[in-house]
Amino acid sequence: MIEFDHNETLAQATARNVNDALMEDIGRGDWTGMLVPAGRRVQAQVQAKEAAVLCGQAWFDACMHRIDASTQVEWLVAEGAAVASGSVVCRIQGDARALLAGERPALNFLQMLSGVATVTHHYAQALVGASPPGRRCVVLDTRKTLPGLRQAQKYAVRVGGGQNQRLALWDGI
Repeated sequence: MIEFDHNETLAQATARNVNDALMEDIGRGDWTGMLVPAGRRVQAQVQAKEAAVLCGQAWFDACMHRIDASTQVEWLVAEGAAVASGSVVCRIQGDARALLAGERPALNFLQMLSGVATVTHHYAQALVGASPPGRRCVVLDTRKTLPGLRQAQKYAVRVGGGQNQRLALWDGI
């Protein structure tokens, strides 16, 4: 039977997720980004297309900073806050090539984790007031997560107001 020497922390999982996503998307280079003049600084913003619970800032930031540490991300909405459709959630300043290379993986994390947090929040809110006196119904997750993204998805459940049943086989019965 296979055994490992440690259990991965959320920070370690985030770094691994970001590395995997950037390697998968960029690989040995971004051909489209090379069409942009080197050293050009630009500004961008992320806008919510629909109402949501914002989740995934650490993954977004890590994607941007892993490619270019000088990238600046200004969050206008806090992690776990409700976002209205059309709201600007963050502003970004950085090297144009770096932003072009990192934007898709960064947005993928933000969208997927916000989706999990939003759906969890919906069900958690539906349970408010549903419990008998002295008891409390809660939304619990399972281990049915995308391979490699368990820590991220379970984090999003917590941000959305749910609870984690157990993280992995080593975390309980």
